[in-house]
Amino acid sequence: MEFQTKQISSLSKVYLDGKGEFYEIKKEKVLKGERFSYQIAYKADERFTSTVKIESELEKYVSVRAVGNVPSELPCYPDKTLFAERTEPGLFPDVLFPVGQHHFIKPGNWYALWITVDLPCDIEAGKYDIKVKIYKEDEELSASKFTLTVIDAVLPEQTLINTEWFHADCIADYFGVPVFSEEHWALIEKFMDAFVSCGNNMILTPVFTPPLDTEIGGERTTVQLVDVKKEKGSYNFDFDKFRRWVKTAKKCGIKYVEISHLFSQWGAFAAPKIMAEADGEYKRIFGWETEAAGEEYSEFLRAFLPELIKVIDELEIKDVTYFHISDEPSEQQIESYSKAKDVVADMLGDFTVIDALSEYEIFEKGIIKQPIPSTASVEEFIEKGFDNRWTYYCCGQGEDLSNRFFSMPLSATRILGTQLYVYEIKGFLQWGFNFYNSAKSLRHINPYEVTDADCAFPSGDSFLVYPYENGAVMSVRGEVFFEGLQDMRAMQHLESLVGREKILKKFDKTFGDIKFRFYPRGTESMLEIRKVVNDMIAKNI
Repeated sequence: MEFQTKQISSLSKVYLDGKGEFYEIKKEKVLKGERFSYQIAYKADERFTSTVKIESELEKYVSVRAVGNVPSELPCYPDKTLFAERTEPGLFPDVLFPVGQHHFIKPGNWYALWITVDLPCDIEAGKYDIKVKIYKEDEELSASKFTLTVIDAVLPEQTLINTEWFHADCIADYFGVPVFSEEHWALIEKFMDAFVSCGNNMILTPVFTPPLDTEIGGERTTVQLVDVKKEKGSYNFDFDKFRRWVKTAKKCGIKYVEISHLFSQWGAFAAPKIMAEADGEYKRIFGWETEAAGEEYSEFLRAFLPELIKVIDELEIKDVTYFHISDEPSEQQIESYSKAKDVVADMLGDFTVIDALSEYEIFEKGIIKQPIPSTASVEEFIEKGFDNRWTYYCCGQGEDLSNRFFSMPLSATRILGTQLYVYEIKGFLQWGFNFYNSAKSLRHINPYEVTDADCAFPSGDSFLVYPYENGAVMSVRGEVFFEGLQDMRAMQHLESLVGREKILKKFDKTFGDIKFRFYPRGTESMLEIRKVVNDMIAKNI
C-alpha cells in the first residue's frame, strides 16, 4: 500500500486534488500560553481505519482533528477574483472534526490532520519534539516530527474588543430545540465556548430579536431575552433570561455585552420585532409596520431602557455594555437614523453607541460618535481624524483586502492581526459567527450543504463555526483568524520590550508598507512576519 504524508503549515489548504500549496515546515517558535497548529497532509491508495498516536512531552496539550471538506457554489463574487486561490465552485477544506485514537482513511485524494498544541502560560521554555505516528493495525505507515521552541515570554491577554455576531436563533433552528429551553441554553453555552476560542470577547445580546439580515416584512425565529407584558397601556419587563445570558457569557470568558440593535437595519426606519403578552394574548406588538421614531415605539423605549439600565447596573456591566441604533446607514438614510437616535440619546447617556458606517461625511456631521468603518474605508477615517479606532469586514471586503472567504489564501485571513496592530485598532466586528440562514433569512440552511447563504455571500462570510453533535466545531478559517489575533498580541508584548517605533521601522525595512490593501502576501511572508517578531522577543527578554 502507498501512503504519502507531508508536514505542512496551518496556512496551506489541502484540496482533494492536491493542487494547493504544500508549505512544508519542521519547526517553529511560540510564546507561552499560545495555541499553535500545523497539518499532516496525507494520501492513501486504499481505505482503512488508522490509529493516530502522539509522542511528546507536550502530549496532554496536543489535539488532533480531521479537516473535512464542504461545498461552495460561490467561493467569491465573479467580478472580484484578484488574489483568490480558487474561484471555481467545488469542495473546500474547512470544517475541523474531532479525531480519537482511530481515524478513518479515505483513498485516492489528499486529506489532512490538523495538529494543535494549546500551551499553558506556566510551561517551561525550551525545545519540544512532537511526533505524530499513523498506523494501519500494527504497521507504522508514517512518523512526522515537529520541533516547537517555547520562548521564555507569556503571550499577553487580548486587548482588542472583538465581536462576531452571535445568532442564538440559528442554534435553536438547526438543532430543533425550543428557544431558551434547557436544551437551548446548554447549546448556547457550548457555542459561547467556541465563540471565545475564536478570539471573541464581546457578544451580541438579543434583548429583542435582532433586526438583522431579515427581508422587509419577514421575520426570524423569536429570540427575545426580555419578557414584555402590556396591560392597560403600561409595560412590565422580566429580565431573568437576560441575567442568565450575561452570567453564562461571563462564565465562558466573554467580557463585553453588545445590546442588539434598537431599530431596523439599513436606516432605522422601523422597530425590531417585539413580542409581548398584551391583555392576555401573546403576540407581536412592534415590527416592520412600526415607525421607528413614532410615538408608540418611543413610548415603549422610554419605559424599557431605564429598566434595562437598572439591570445593567445591578449586574455591574455598565462599563462593558455597548448599544446599537441601526446597522450600516447610508447618506440617504441619515434623516431616519438621526430621528431614531434622538429618541434614545438622552436615556443612553454615557453608554457607548457603535454602528457600522463607512461614509466619513456622515461621521463628520457628528451623528455617530463611534462609527465602525469597513477595512476598505478605515484608512480614510484615520487620515482625517479617528481616535478610538474600530473596523469591520463583511461580504463586500474582498480581493486585495483581508477576509475569510473560502476562495482566499489563508495568509490573507491571518494578516488581519498584523494590520490591526499596525493601525492601533481597538475594536473589530464581523457579522456572521453562526448565521445558518439564507440571505435575508428566507429559510434555514444546513451549513454542511450551503456555505454561501444561497449564493448571496461568498462562502466563509456568514459563519465561522459548524454545529456538531451537542455543540460547535471550529473551522480552519477560525483557527487561522485566531492565529492572526495571537500575532497581534505577540507584537504588543514586543512593544512592551522595545517600543512601538522600533517594531514599525523593522516591519517597514523588511516588508515595506503594511496597509489594509497592500501587504506582503503569501504563506512565506506571513510566517516571516511572525518569525521577525519572535526573534526580536527572544533577543530582548
